[in-house]
Amino acid sequence: MEHRIVVLGAGYTGAAAAGRIAKRLHREDVTITLVNAEPDFVERVRLHQIAVGQELKPRPYGEMFAGTGVELKLAKVTAVDVDRKTVAVAATDGPGREELAYDTLVYALGSGWNDGGVPGTAEHAHEISSRPGALRLRDRLASLEAGRPVVVVGGGLTGLEGATEIAEARPDLDVSLATRGALGDWLSEKGRAHLRKVVDKLGITVHEHAAVDAVEADRVTTADGRTIPADVTVWTTGFAVRPIAGATTLELTDGGQIVVDSTMRSVSHPDVYAVGDAAMALGAGDKPLRMSCASGVPMAWQAADAIAARLAGTKVPHIDIHYSQQCISLGRGDALIQFVTAEDQAVEKALTGRMAARYKEMICKGAAWGTANPTLGLPTRRRRVAAQAAPSLAPAEAAA
Repeated sequence: MEHRIVVLGAGYTGAAAAGRIAKRLHREDVTITLVNAEPDFVERVRLHQIAVGQELKPRPYGEMFAGTGVELKLAKVTAVDVDRKTVAVAATDGPGREELAYDTLVYALGSGWNDGGVPGTAEHAHEISSRPGALRLRDRLASLEAGRPVVVVGGGLTGLEGATEIAEARPDLDVSLATRGALGDWLSEKGRAHLRKVVDKLGITVHEHAAVDAVEADRVTTADGRTIPADVTVWTTGFAVRPIAGATTLELTDGGQIVVDSTMRSVSHPDVYAVGDAAMALGAGDKPLRMSCASGVPMAWQAADAIAARLAGTKVPHIDIHYSQQCISLGRGDALIQFVTAEDQAVEKALTGRMAARYKEMICKGAAWGTANPTLGLPTRRRRVAAQAAPSLAPAEAAA
């Protein structure tokens, strides 16, 4: 009987995990079902480019996984029952609903935007953490006349990339950035200086130490009483995990992430693995990995290798997950590559300018290529699933 592996979510992490598992295990021994609501891979790290009207190369999953043994199911996950080992899904192209049974589950549903409970954010702000959100923002920006104010709330990587992309693509707009602390306060001195140079060149007004505590249709208000005009507010203060896991008996953090061990295996349910933003795993220095592609892809590799090893009855390998850099695009012709310690703390070394932009582009293309070619570059030898790893019979089957 084939071992049933179900992977939920086909972003960077889910797609990487599914393709790597397929390459590691013999095709006759497993079924691998990849569940995703959209038919094309979304380059999440480029959504700020979509928001200003740039077109990205389509990457259909049907082409990506052709011949790999991975079965793509276009559906939205509506529930997971980790005690019955089933996943409820709803078809994206009709009213159909079904239940998928699994022996091993890889949970890679990722995250979405986090409005932080700030009044008016859900009603009035835009987000660029999803393709639908980026497309809505694109349409709204296109409708703005010259001189109208746009406020990006959040001074992290997403906020910096969004604000600079908008300001470069639409120099006729009045773009501002509201950040809770100082601009780029986590960067090195060289990184902060370059960032300040770029935002000044692009004409971006920076509101530092400006925690936004209310959003209205035409303005945002900060905790210290400042009012910033905004025909469009873009909210980028962080990410929140999908609520599906919260309705299960999985052990979770207070923020809803699935708690996993060093092999990305759930500490409460050993037949469940979680990767990417949906999981809370520890990296170098026993510090939690941050929500990012830089964390998620090696987490997916680790989960895939651990699943294959356990099913084959071989030693489980361990991947050293650590950081080396933070890549921040600052429009199409500029960028900042901030080099960091393994624990993700900035060092003084940084790459800036046009060379950094080319470097960042190479990183983005490499991530997309690796996802679009999930089995290339891996050993061709597939392991057989050990007999003791085969799924146990249900009571009715055993009685028969």
